[in-house]
Amino acid sequence: MRRLAAASLLALALSTFAALPVHPQTGRVVAPPENLVVEGIPPIPASLADEVRKYTEFRSAALLTWHPLRRELLIGTRFANTVQVHGVRAPGGARTQLTFFDEPVSSARYEPKNGKYFVFLRDTGGDEFWQLYRYDLADRKVTLLSDGGRSQNGLGVWNNAGDRLVYPSTRRTGADRDLYLIDPSDPGTNRLLLEVQGGGWGVLDWSPDDRQLIVGERLSVNQSHLYTVDVATGRKAELTPRGAEPVAYGDAAFSADGRSVYLTSDQGSEFLRLFRLDLATKRISPITAGIQWDVVAMALSRDRKQLAFLTNEAGVSRLYLLDTSTNRYRPVPGLPAGVFSGLQWHANGRELGLTVASAQTVADVYSINVASGQVTRWTESELGGINTAEISPPRLIRWTSFDGREISGFYYPPPARFTGRRPVIVNIHGGPEGQSRPTFIGRNNYFLNELGVGMIFPNVRGSTGYGKTFVALDNALKRLDSVKDIGALLDWIARQPDLDSSRVMVTGGSYGGYMTLAVAADYANRICCSIDIVGISNFNTFLRNTEAYRRDLRRPEYGDERVPEVAAFFERTAPLNNAQKITKPLFVVQGGNDPRVPRTESEQMVARVRANGAPVWYLMARDEGHGFQKKANADFQFYSTVMFVRTHLLREKFLP
Repeated sequence: MRRLAAASLLALALSTFAALPVHPQTGRVVAPPENLVVEGIPPIPASLADEVRKYTEFRSAALLTWHPLRRELLIGTRFANTVQVHGVRAPGGARTQLTFFDEPVSSARYEPKNGKYFVFLRDTGGDEFWQLYRYDLADRKVTLLSDGGRSQNGLGVWNNAGDRLVYPSTRRTGADRDLYLIDPSDPGTNRLLLEVQGGGWGVLDWSPDDRQLIVGERLSVNQSHLYTVDVATGRKAELTPRGAEPVAYGDAAFSADGRSVYLTSDQGSEFLRLFRLDLATKRISPITAGIQWDVVAMALSRDRKQLAFLTNEAGVSRLYLLDTSTNRYRPVPGLPAGVFSGLQWHANGRELGLTVASAQTVADVYSINVASGQVTRWTESELGGINTAEISPPRLIRWTSFDGREISGFYYPPPARFTGRRPVIVNIHGGPEGQSRPTFIGRNNYFLNELGVGMIFPNVRGSTGYGKTFVALDNALKRLDSVKDIGALLDWIARQPDLDSSRVMVTGGSYGGYMTLAVAADYANRICCSIDIVGISNFNTFLRNTEAYRRDLRRPEYGDERVPEVAAFFERTAPLNNAQKITKPLFVVQGGNDPRVPRTESEQMVARVRANGAPVWYLMARDEGHGFQKKANADFQFYSTVMFVRTHLLREKFLP
């Protein structure tokens, strides 16, 4: 392994790129993109970028939309710096780039009758104020459909006639997600359909006669409501009952005759199940009572005769097909094992498209003929120089936490050629209503294959996929219980004969960034270093500064800072106010335009830890939001991360 040279470790820790030094060994360093603010990060030798390049050149593909008449589709993929919309006219065919923006475009829907245009979303600098646009295929002209201001707009749902789109937007107040109706071929038709209160509203489906909508109101991961809305009058009526216990609803769609609704709900169960609700009687009947896992997505064919749905079974996806005339369903075999997303029917009702990813393969687009069972692979994305045969599949691990509860996660072991006790990176997912699943870990494969570092992706309490009781175990004043789950994981690591408990790094993004900071404070003597990516440092300041449309949705999870007891708990437990305990090196990464976790959360944390004398690296992108999406920025973040890991986890010595 090549060693990285520098004048001294102390000088490197204090240097910035205000004036780029010349690397003493190679004479060349990697210049950061101009929109990056780089503090405390040592000069990165060009030789390091050369060494890791094969782990930065992979790309992936995601299904965006089928063409309504032809067997063609649009995908999201990256050729240059950002993900853009590409057309694919046949399985394995060339990817034709259609959009060419500096900012990423990762969602699009064809006009559903003739496919003459598609609508798509794009923001600016990661600010998530997504605006709705129309792209005309004939002349490649792009037309703004939404207000173009500081509003957040959704992609919306087409009606059955294909001439109107209902989409959510925060334009009225910045906090309330109202519904708007538009004929995208004529932007002048844009009008407010339904005025609501709250940021959790969205449209789910149109009735077969295009007279009604199903809309959802999400209050938290454990509570939501469904309504019908009369399109002509905008009048809404409750569709689902309210009981003593909160109930969560997911997807919903009308049946072919318009007399019932298929929906997913955790009513009477730990998991989201598929139900059929009779509109006349409001009787709700479970369909998938025998499946003890979440039904995470569903899609009705255009004729509404077939319903496809996905389950999340211990992190792995499984596809089922239901005949709506009998409500009987069967598993659909033939697809590669992995994590599925983007489930969509072609208008012909014979073919399902979806995106498939696994630990050993990047995300790619597949389709399956539901009659013949034939599976077709549409894209085969490049892996750069990564040899997938060298990637060890993850294995499910379990450990017992402080209260006797079982916690699990996925362990990615390094190749067998690395002997002795291996250092460990613990990578905590965000959300916290999220889940680490066995999927491709991209640049992280470098740490496994080249450095021999094991990686653990835990699913602490509060994660989805394990039932509604488990997801609520960390709410509000129980927040530190999830941090203790990582403490128990550190105990588990210490008991493993192949892992080195004296060399552990913790990292995570968003809520995972909060967890990283909390672990760095509470278990400082048990880790070597930590990397916080867009993390929360104090829930009081976070809730005060996060975008208004998110605030009420976060309070059921984190707690309401307007309650004195909760505010006091936040102050007492905030990593910001326990920064004196963080004595090991810390690397903080932040997007300057982050609407979820504002950059002030990182700035105040960096200042506080530095004031206590602990070494801190700081990387901020002025043109990014909640994580780095532009390849040039993500690459520099990766180079810096490799430097940090090799310096503070592997304890490599710098040559004089």
